[in-house]
Amino acid sequence: MSQGITVQPGQLIERILTLELVRVTERAAVASARLRGRGNEKAADQAAVDAMRRELNKLPIDGTVVIGEGERDEAPMLFIGERVGNRNGPKVDIAVDPLEGTTLCAKDMPGSIAVMAMAEAGTLLAAPDVYMHKIAVGPGYSKGVVDLDASPEENINSLAKAKGVKPNELTALVLDRPRHADLIAAIRKTGAGIRLISDGDVAGVIFTTKPDETGIDIYLGIGAAPEGVLAAGALRCIGGQMQARLILDTEEKRSRALQMGVTDPNRKYDMTDLARGDVIVAATGVTDGALIKGVNFGKGVITTETVVYRSATGTVRRIYGEHRELSKFHLD
Repeated sequence: MSQGITVQPGQLIERILTLELVRVTERAAVASARLRGRGNEKAADQAAVDAMRRELNKLPIDGTVVIGEGERDEAPMLFIGERVGNRNGPKVDIAVDPLEGTTLCAKDMPGSIAVMAMAEAGTLLAAPDVYMHKIAVGPGYSKGVVDLDASPEENINSLAKAKGVKPNELTALVLDRPRHADLIAAIRKTGAGIRLISDGDVAGVIFTTKPDETGIDIYLGIGAAPEGVLAAGALRCIGGQMQARLILDTEEKRSRALQMGVTDPNRKYDMTDLARGDVIVAATGVTDGALIKGVNFGKGVITTETVVYRSATGTVRRIYGEHRELSKFHLD
């Protein structure tokens, strides 16, 4: 921050232009989109990581990655604890998923996005790169309508009652994984429908906010912690409910979590525990999806679509970009 400017805590992120975050996710999306359908998940993810880190380090922030590509041993860039930005600005937490839906991108399937969140320092959950149990619903329901510790049957029946419909009129979204076999069976036993997705549970959680458009009423299951924190940040901007619990099922994971400040390995987090304060989430489409359109490479122009969520104002912006100075997407 330049000398002489005083920023109140609640206005901290206000000093960071929304467009600055959009540029970060746009660069990551375009970089990975060049590798759509090539069948190489690692290369597409690395391209997104390289581009996102490069742009982040241009921002006037003193940022710390609290949710990233993994811990330092596993991730050479955008690892948990890495400092980003040019240090000439406010201290902020950064959560990134440079390419959510690596498989979707590698197979050129719908729903792959580049997504990141920025929040005031100390307000995003810092946790090791582990899985977490998650449950989420959209706005308009009384608090506690669903609960992470309730059975799938109880949650479906409670939500149906709150919505004024029968359970067979609801649809749950679940990641298509072997670990969810019992969960899927329990949901189907209620008569509710299930939409299985191969990847992309940030968008999956956000789908619950507009069931009339997406057809999704509830998100259930186990997914990665980074996506959980990012989804919570977006959900706070739109409204809804979310609960999560880290899966710290080994002593090594519990020890790593303790080093990051997680003192209760069994804690049930709600939406504001995962992402507090003023949070901005930006997501740019890589492949076309129900949430946003993917990158389009035209003759002399690249088009992008980005959705930006801000919790302090409850604002959701859609930004359509036409890029004609294509050299900015090339490696420096």
